[in-house]
Amino acid sequence: MSDEAKIQQHDGTSWLYSDIVKDHFFNPRNVMPAGKEDEYQADGMGRVGSPACGDEMVIWIKIDPKTQKIVDCKWQTFGCGSAIASTSMLSEMLLENGGMTLDEAVKIKPQDIMERLGGLPARKVHCSVLGDQALQKAIEDYRNKLQS
Repeated sequence: MSDEAKIQQHDGTSWLYSDIVKDHFFNPRNVMPAGKEDEYQADGMGRVGSPACGDEMVIWIKIDPKTQKIVDCKWQTFGCGSAIASTSMLSEMLLENGGMTLDEAVKIKPQDIMERLGGLPARKVHCSVLGDQALQKAIEDYRNKLQS
């Protein structure tokens, strides 16, 4: 890991983040611009928060009704760098190769996100869980709308 991937803490210790985590933190993909939430015509939305760390995550998804693929994904995360990087990576995973089907997307686990990021410090693993949970809620929201 490069020296650039070390992020110094206030107490002089360092946490090691992969270059992939740093890239997604400093250059997040598919972020919902602030104030544009009401203009985005999402098919499903999921919101989760973690009382343990104060992070909150919202994911909006658009679905192709014929293929049941996620064709667009936007998100906002209010939290630490690991939460931002995890959500950014999740959004890329969902949209790769023309988009994941809903059946594929519901199978994404936090470990899949962490693996794609090159790992997270143990005390930041909960950040990748938020993305998984928000995605599950967004898919559930979409499926509930279809039934009503």
